Formats: sequence, C-alpha cells, structure tokens
Amino acid sequence: MFKSPGHLAFQLGPISVHWYGIIIGTGIVLAYIYALREAKRRGIEIKHIDNMAFWLILAGVLGARIYYVLFNFQYFSENPAQILQIWKGGLAIHGALLGGAAAYFTYIKIHKIHWLLYADLIMPGVLIAQALGRFGNFFNSEAFGRPTDLPWKLFIPFAKRPQGFEDFEFFHPTFLYESLWNLIGFAVLVFLARKIFKANSGNSSYGIILCAYLMWYSFGRFFIEGLRLDSLYLGQFRAAQVISIILFVIGLVGMIYKAKKASQS
Repeated sequence: MFKSPGHLAFQLGPISVHWYGIIIGTGIVLAYIYALREAKRRGIEIKHIDNMAFWLILAGVLGARIYYVLFNFQYFSENPAQILQIWKGGLAIHGALLGGAAAYFTYIKIHKIHWLLYADLIMPGVLIAQALGRFGNFFNSEAFGRPTDLPWKLFIPFAKRPQGFEDFEFFHPTFLYESLWNLIGFAVLVFLARKIFKANSGNSSYGIILCAYLMWYSFGRFFIEGLRLDSLYLGQFRAAQVISIILFVIGLVGMIYKAKKASQS
C-alpha cells in the first residue's frame, strides 16, 4: 500500500517549499544532464543544449499549465488567482510537449541546426523527467486511477477523492505505472541510441529516437489514461488518449519512412 506523506516538503519562514516543485525541478535537471553528456559522448556541439535549455524549460512549464487551465477553463475563470499556483499540481505533459516543441522549432529556425539530431539527444532525457515528475502527483494525491484492492493500492485522503468515490479509500497508483513505463522507455531509448551511434549510421538515423519516444510514451499513456478518474476531455473522449493516438501514428509513420529510406540506401 502507498500513502502520500503530504505535499509540503519544508517551511523556510514564510516560504513553503513543495515536493511537487522539487521533483519537477529535479527531473528537468536530470534531463538536461543526460542531453549534455550524450552530446559530449557523441562529439556534438554542446552550446546549443545550453542555449536552448532555458527556453525549452520555460515554454514547457507554460505550455503544461496553459493546457491544463484551458481544459478546466470554467473553474479557473471563477478562481483566477489559482492559475499561477502550479505547486498544487495541474501541469499536463502534452501541454509541456507542445510548448517545448514551439520553443524548440523557433530556436532551430533561428540557429539553422539539424532539428532531428538535437531532438534525438533530448527525448530520452524527457522520459527521465516524466518518470520522476509523476511522483509529484503522488505527493499531491492526484492523477490516480479507479478504486482497487491490489497489494500496491494507493490510499487517497477523503478530501482528494472525486465525487461519487468518497466511500473508497484505495485507488490504482497510475502515477507509478506511468513512472515505471517511462523508466523502462528511457532504458530502451538509450540502448537504441547507443546501438545506432555504434553502427555509425550518420544522418540517415536522425529522428529514429524521436519516433521511438512518440510511440513508446503514447502507447503506455493511452492505456494508463483509461484507468484515471481525473482525465481532461475533448467532448466524450479523453484528451490524453486522443493525443496519444495522434502522436503514436506520427511516430509509426516516421519509423516506417526511416526504414524505407534505409532499405533504399
């Protein structure tokens, strides 16, 4: 059984330091360190990793929050003061990906560098950030699944239980499912990236890691999302599942295209 110790890590006078912020920040740092070390290992210029990091992080956090606020517009229009209170949760990964992608392509266009090369460097680290970031949901007692009695069940305080589920104490720890899926995905992508680099595939391999990320993350997220009780919706459909299907198809088409090009060379 899992039980969150609470969202507050410690207090420094009037300043409250929340686990959510610590965990998200740590995940971002680990993603940056991975990209930097991988660039050095492969002999790729690291200045672009350093230069784009700030903008990708800023755009990612903004995108994650804007996405969440838009899907809960009625609530936030009535409580506008809470829009900036991100330590309470409410950062959507698909919004972070969209925001980060916008900043990334802007940077790529300005500096005229190969977008697929740097995307392949960055994406495995993104999985590390996502894997760790999900534990922020654990400390906030959010993003959990349907009721369950499994041995790894998650206790949710009464105040955090959704309407209609007040009499249930234990729920699926979907934060853990996604975190483990992302950790395995990180290992798979690192193995694939090292194998490609060792084979000295050159430009023809650029984009394979990006496509693998889109497929791996989207496949797992689609099924895990089906367990959650707090999904954002597009009409009658769960938004994360719709976007997961789109991203998976994009990754699959890209992988097929890469395979065809490789067979023709």
